[in-house]
Amino acid sequence: MRLHLTIIAAIGIGLTAPAAAQMYDPNYPVCLEVYGGRLTPEYIDCSFTSLPQCQATASGRSATCSVNPFYKGPKKPAWERGQRQRRPAN
Repeated sequence: MRLHLTIIAAIGIGLTAPAAAQMYDPNYPVCLEVYGGRLTPEYIDCSFTSLPQCQATASGRSATCSVNPFYKGPKKPAWERGQRQRRPAN
């Protein structure tokens, strides 16, 4: 009987608390977090290249700007990643 209750409780917890996807875009260094009220949802928008750009968007809203913790940085050229460059054939 206890096993049945444990299984039912585990299923109930699994159904009531779905996992959220990552909301941070690793391609942009700055994120805007908008705080929702009763009618508007909260969300995170990571599409900003600088803090001033984000702050201009957040101005007058209940929102904050922060550095993206998942930002990967700019893509490096192949020669900086340790790969050899191919020389053109003569």
